[in-house]
Amino acid sequence: MIPILDLTRQHKQLEPELERAIRGVLEGGAFINGRNVAAFEEELAGYLGAAHAVGLNSGTDALHLALRALDIGPGDEVITTPFTFVATTEAIGMVGATPVFADIDPETLNIDPRAIAAAITPRTRAILPVHLYGLPAAMDEIVAIAREHSLAVIEDCAQSIGATIGGTRTGTIGTVAAFSFFPSKNLGACGDAGAVVTNDEQLAERVRRLRAHGAAVKYYHDELGVNSRLDELQAAILRVKLPYLDGWIERRRTIAAWYTVELGRLRGITLPVGRPRQAVRHVYHQFTVRVADRDRVARDLRERGVGTMIYYPVPLHLQGVHAGLRLGEGSFPNAEAAAREVLSLPMFPELRDTEVDRVVSSVERVLAPQSALV
Repeated sequence: MIPILDLTRQHKQLEPELERAIRGVLEGGAFINGRNVAAFEEELAGYLGAAHAVGLNSGTDALHLALRALDIGPGDEVITTPFTFVATTEAIGMVGATPVFADIDPETLNIDPRAIAAAITPRTRAILPVHLYGLPAAMDEIVAIAREHSLAVIEDCAQSIGATIGGTRTGTIGTVAAFSFFPSKNLGACGDAGAVVTNDEQLAERVRRLRAHGAAVKYYHDELGVNSRLDELQAAILRVKLPYLDGWIERRRTIAAWYTVELGRLRGITLPVGRPRQAVRHVYHQFTVRVADRDRVARDLRERGVGTMIYYPVPLHLQGVHAGLRLGEGSFPNAEAAAREVLSLPMFPELRDTEVDRVVSSVERVLAPQSALV
């Protein structure tokens, strides 16, 4: 079986470096807020071109504390996409605010700026775009809308580390950004980890305080916070991996180009697209196609030894957790259509050329009965 992701290959290649890093933490005896956390925060900020990075327990906490730092709470509305992982709206709910959905662009699958503009009300405090699958959202238009209405922009960069628009990295374009280092991400820890990134010093200091039980100084608590410190072991692991990130991204882009050329000859499949009107660098956290008979295609590919995943089968407005918003089917037709058709193919830097060829040939055979080569 060709897996959608195999982290054992990456870790095998890095085994000597990872073992040294982990041993160094164990021998040093500092496991909370140690030197690796401080160093990783500095290195991450440097990589992104941001002033501040604050290491946290998870990407979900990064979203949550970014909202807290902006004083967004009960009575406030945050506009976001219905086509993403639930952590995006979970964080909005955790601060007592209300998610307001805006439909997606059917080509990019990212939030549609025109839908954002139509969703703004007097209660709107922020826009929370998600750079889905590693493709940057339309940040030029989103930032312009935010400025016009005096709104904060919180970038959800869980899938987009290293992606750029015109040479500027995602996570440095809005007011504040949330990153996830969940193991499956392009830069993944060996457990949960995340970070808030911002150029605003006051926001960064607020997040640092919130992550440590609301204390700027130990045992002196200024407000109710949480326990969301980045683990020293995970920081050490991320420091080993960060220098390899751009190389891994280029391999992902090579595989994506290979898929695009070969699968682009087929009918019955829609490939990921960038936005040619901007210099956009897609980092392909996922290579996600659209096919009409998605469940059959996934089943047939599995029978041929090709793993796939569906990100995401149910849009957020139709999830039980958001039943209270009373948004039924038909509310966001582009997101609903995408949820019925998306299918992610194997995508990770260690994917072998022979495996890429096999994925391509398998997709060709599975689609052949109902589509001919162009």
